[in-house]
Amino acid sequence: MHIQTETPRQGDVIAMLEQLDAYFAALYPPESNHLMDVDSLCAPGVVFLVARDDQGRALGCGAYVDRGGYGEVKRMYVEPASRGQGVGGKLLGEIARRAAAAGLPALMLEAGVSQPEAIGLYERDGFIRCAPFGDYQPDPLSLFMVRRL
Repeated sequence: MHIQTETPRQGDVIAMLEQLDAYFAALYPPESNHLMDVDSLCAPGVVFLVARDDQGRALGCGAYVDRGGYGEVKRMYVEPASRGQGVGGKLLGEIARRAAAAGLPALMLEAGVSQPEAIGLYERDGFIRCAPFGDYQPDPLSLFMVRRL
């Protein structure tokens, strides 16, 4: 597996993002979904990563947005067939490495309460729960987490 910066404007990546959108739409009302669209993922200050296998098949993706005093993790997704193989952990590790190299002191994220696997991944990676940050408001369907780099 290799992880590299790529554009989200690719058919296989768009398909993953659409699967992620559908998953979130089934779990949460629109006001509790804080998704970035493809155009937003291509904006300055966003680092978008794709994990691919040796045949070039997309296994997962993730991004961070440079918010100045921290990086915000966004659009983490691993294809269902690739879950449990360490893809998410490796994506998070690469996000953390790049954010630290960019001089950011911390990573922060918002995650839905109905995603125990994702929450477990973040906790194993050193994220701890915190108060809402940035423009987020308290939401009983959201957890907010931070990891110092």
